[in-house]
Amino acid sequence: MHLIKRFLAGYTDNFVAALTLWPAASLVLTLPILAYLYHRDGRLKFVSIVSTYLAVLYIMGLACFTLYPLPDGSTGLGFTYGVPWQLDPLAPLDDFRREGVAVLPQIAFNVVFFMPLGFIAGRLLRWKFLPSVFVGMLTSCLIELAQGTGVFGIYAYAYRTADVDDVIYNTLGAALGWCCAALLSAVFPPGALADEDDITYTPGVIRRGVAFWLDTLIVSLITMVVCGAISLALRKTQGLEHLADGSWSTVVPFVVFALVECVVPALRDGSTPGGGFVRMSCETKRRTGIHRAVFYLVRLVVLGAAWFYYPIALPALALFCLIARRMPYDLL
Repeated sequence: MHLIKRFLAGYTDNFVAALTLWPAASLVLTLPILAYLYHRDGRLKFVSIVSTYLAVLYIMGLACFTLYPLPDGSTGLGFTYGVPWQLDPLAPLDDFRREGVAVLPQIAFNVVFFMPLGFIAGRLLRWKFLPSVFVGMLTSCLIELAQGTGVFGIYAYAYRTADVDDVIYNTLGAALGWCCAALLSAVFPPGALADEDDITYTPGVIRRGVAFWLDTLIVSLITMVVCGAISLALRKTQGLEHLADGSWSTVVPFVVFALVECVVPALRDGSTPGGGFVRMSCETKRRTGIHRAVFYLVRLVVLGAAWFYYPIALPALALFCLIARRMPYDLL
């Protein structure tokens, strides 16, 4: 017990750093996982939300425990000298001869630390054994490479040891984690997966938010590509070079947004690209003719305000949706 306490004492700051970064990282990492779960399962259970959020904390901890603390100053480890790589897989035998059982906590930590990754892959993502173990090994190799190259060249020298044995232990941990997930699934089987045609016409707040987030990513990507292509074409067209940086670029986002949030769902039974991925339709009831046209026009204005004037409009829209359990345009 004393060996374990002494070993963990050196990682207190790392855990605090992971908790500090957790809220911000959750906004970036949780949404893609939730989108995937909606697409795969067709629904989102409370346990899935909690599991996803804890998985994000684990990912942050993985980064902080393996890379933090970073070197500071202008001299010393990482700046004027570094730590050599350890590429001998039999090195632990020498460590046992020198230090005895004192090396066991380090080995156990490297195994246990990657068990959640295998468990997440097997239970939350429902991957097979080999892909789960491969991802564990690949993640470990990436971490060791970051350690051995000074975070890919940010620092002149390596400030932590890149150890081949860590890859072996981490991969073993991922395999054990997957086995734990398989045992749990045998006792408590996970829910059924969604059918191809499983679309909900009564989406909740979280599903709507995830769909809108996906749509805005698509709009942003298409806008960048279109603006870049038009600007490049104008620069290479004689006599039109002066239009390359013109005001036309401010119109493109509005046009793309209208296509993604209005034209596409009108042609696909209410499913935007993001909505289709999370298996939802924005048409909560049947509308035809002018009624349907007005619905999409109002929806475009409401979502457009939330995207283009997000500091005020987006929180107001989210608050309305939380209270009313529907969007303003659903009232039409």
